[in-house]
Amino acid sequence: MIDELLAEARDWARGRMWIPRAILLLYLVYADFRLFHDPESSTMFSGITLAFHEMGHLLFGFMGHFIGSLMGSGTQVLIPILVMVLFYKQQNDFFGVAVGGFWLSFSLFELARYVGDARAMDLPLVGFSSDPEHDWNYLLGTMHMLPLDTTLAFLIRVVAFAVGVASLAFAVWLLNAMRSTSH
Repeated sequence: MIDELLAEARDWARGRMWIPRAILLLYLVYADFRLFHDPESSTMFSGITLAFHEMGHLLFGFMGHFIGSLMGSGTQVLIPILVMVLFYKQQNDFFGVAVGGFWLSFSLFELARYVGDARAMDLPLVGFSSDPEHDWNYLLGTMHMLPLDTTLAFLIRVVAFAVGVASLAFAVWLLNAMRSTSH
């Protein structure tokens, strides 16, 4: 199955322009590197990620307080995955899949920062009320897991890093396939 997918990606790459995509990749790697080293940094995806986070609260609020709180973060992670699926299924754009992977990595790094702040509650919060609730303080507190906030944040950062590395490897492979078939 992976061999078939790579063969399909190689066929897709044939004759495509690689230089503009390489420039975009440089930004994506730079942004991921910054998030890895400085959790307080942001990317061009940060605003839309926050918007999807807040939308998740609205969409799933009817399911109760716990699920409504959880699905802010759930939506901010699911949307980049959905984008990756759509780039593959609807657009047949493999480089778009890699870009979606970077967005997922960014989203996970930002989520890790939020989860890791559950006890300290130092981050400024946004929401639809004048006194927004810290989702992860509530969620982990409800599950009696609040002391694990930084451990969970570390694990999410590990996944974010792995997703970023996988996205980089796939994007570089695609760029090489584009470059080698453009002659």
